[in-house]
Parts: sequence; C-alpha cells; structure tokens
Amino acid sequence: MKKNVLGVKIDDITSEEALERVKGWLEGKGKYYIVTPNPEFLVAAQKDQVFRKLLNDADLSIPDGVGLKLSGKVKNTVYGVDFMEKLVEMSNDYGFTVSKAPLRVGLLGGKGGVAKRAAECLRKKYPKVQIVFADSGGEIDDDGNVIARTPDLIRGTKQSNERLPRPFGARNDGGSLDILFVAFGHIKQEKWIGKNLKNIPVKVAMGVGGAFDYLSGEVMRAPKFIRVLGLEWLFRLILQPWRIKRQLALVKYMILLGSSRT
Repeated sequence: MKKNVLGVKIDDITSEEALERVKGWLEGKGKYYIVTPNPEFLVAAQKDQVFRKLLNDADLSIPDGVGLKLSGKVKNTVYGVDFMEKLVEMSNDYGFTVSKAPLRVGLLGGKGGVAKRAAECLRKKYPKVQIVFADSGGEIDDDGNVIARTPDLIRGTKQSNERLPRPFGARNDGGSLDILFVAFGHIKQEKWIGKNLKNIPVKVAMGVGGAFDYLSGEVMRAPKFIRVLGLEWLFRLILQPWRIKRQLALVKYMILLGSSRT
C-alpha cells in the first residue's frame, strides 16, 4: 500500500514483497523504474516539483532508511544497496525471462571507474550473474542531462538528446538489458531515468545512489547491528565527515514532519 509522507508516495513493503514484484515485471513486458526515497529525498522533493513527480510516478518506491518510520506511516525499511544486491543475486540464480535466457544486468554511473570495480566484485560473489555493461556514463547535470561524455559513448535515438553507452545504442545485436542500476546520485539519476527509459532497451531501471561504492569495497558498510539500530547514517558521517551538509537534511525533515502534524 502506498503511504504519503510529505507529499511523496512510499510503498510500505518488505524486501521480499518488492523482489516478487520485480520478478513479475521481468517475466512480462513493459518498462518500469524503482526509486529509493529516504528523508533526504523527501526534503529535496519539497522544492523540486519535477523530482517529486518522478518519485510519485515510480512503479516501485521502496522505503530506504529508518527515518521514514518517524513519520508514523511507514513500518518497513528496505535499504537501496541491499535491494540492489538482492536483484543481482536473483539474476545470478534465475533465468526466467520470456526467452528463458539468463537475466542481463548493467551498471551505469559512479566516478573513477567504480561501476567496473563493483561489477568485478559482484561477478566474484555471484559467478553466474550476467553483468554485460558497466560504465560511468559521463557527467550529469542537475536536470539529468549528460554534459560531459566518456570516449566510448555513442549517439542515442532521435527522440533523445543524450549519448547512450554501448550496448544501449544497438537495438538488434542482443544489447538489451533486463535490469539497469543507475548511480548518478539522487535527483540526477531519477531525472536521467525519466528522460531516457523509454528510449533504451531496458526493462527495469533503478536509481541506486552510492551503492557502487559499497559493493566495490570503496566505502565500508556499517556493521549489521548498527544498521538494525538505525545508526548507519552516523557510521557514514564518521567515515565521511564531508557528509555533514547532507545530514542537515535530517534536521529539516524532522521540522517538516512536525509542521505537517500541527
């Protein structure tokens, strides 16, 4: 069931329920996208109406972060990086698309080649996973447009002003993907997906923020007991003090929640 938190619709859903929903999409036709709202997303959505609409129009909006429980409306927490890995694990274990072929996965975004390093780590952990694409995708502006392109990018379709990485530009060479994980950072990645999903051969796209950094081992993940306590944000702040500006969004979020109840 969708819950409205500060004007943003959230699927109050467990990880297992979300996984079953994506399985159903992959077995059929159509295009879908997944967003991972947390308090920082909700604060940004108060001023950015385009971003808010993208969140509310998403096919699946998983509750990423215990902060959403403070609203009193959301009971579940599904961390985006954990759900991404569950989808990769599923892709490793199942070949249940219409063609019964292995699921094909792509990683787009990150900096400094982290997408390729994340792909390497995931292949080692899940030897059968078909990660057929990993690329930084170039530099993206706040509106989701590509403003600096890596050398191996080629022009996309006439309907899009983007240059899309191989194999996106190829329509008839087996270059389609079942799942594309996009890591341009929140707002940018959702806007990029909104602009491009209809023009690229991808069934399911998911914005994953900094997930590549964790999955590649570039950034240490908080121990599980800290995550259970809801203190992963503090662990990340200790490791990355520069995140203090982003953590101020939590204060704004609490103020907004208080105002919404008066």
